[in-house]
Amino acid sequence: MKIVLLGYMGSGKSTIGRALAKKNHVSFIDLDEYIEEKEGKTIFKIFEKQGEVYFRKQEHVYLEEILKEKKDFVLSLGGGTPCYAGNMDVLLSCKDVKIVYLKTTINTIVDRLRNEKSQRPLVASLGEEDLKEFVAKHLFERSYFYNQATFKITVDDKNIDEIIEELNKLLS
Repeated sequence: MKIVLLGYMGSGKSTIGRALAKKNHVSFIDLDEYIEEKEGKTIFKIFEKQGEVYFRKQEHVYLEEILKEKKDFVLSLGGGTPCYAGNMDVLLSCKDVKIVYLKTTINTIVDRLRNEKSQRPLVASLGEEDLKEFVAKHLFERSYFYNQATFKITVDDKNIDEIIEELNKLLS
């Protein structure tokens, strides 16, 4: 079983992914952490030193590398991963991969990101009103890609156990 979780930053991909992998006794891979390990620096430093274009190219290379693995896993993508470098097409062409969109509202995302801005290069410098506008604009732009996922689950107002249970039913 290969499961790929996608959604906007702050939608819970990493948290839910770790719990889902543990529950199903498979490995968990966070694409951002994988990139940081391979590149030897944080995502923030990659954006700062080499820029977003370099990051997106590397992200594509590492995504393909992971998808070629033979073992089962749960993979959490970065929020923008499906939207660049043909990554969504790559995912959809993998017959043994189940793609799940973790759908969240703008308000839920803004509430979550408010406390995590320093770890999020794209929103680190935004004020409260700008953050909400940025999220709304990005969600609109990215929804085309996110909605191509095979499965969709709304995660607002649900705890991790409820989400994992719903995902396991959906994916079985």
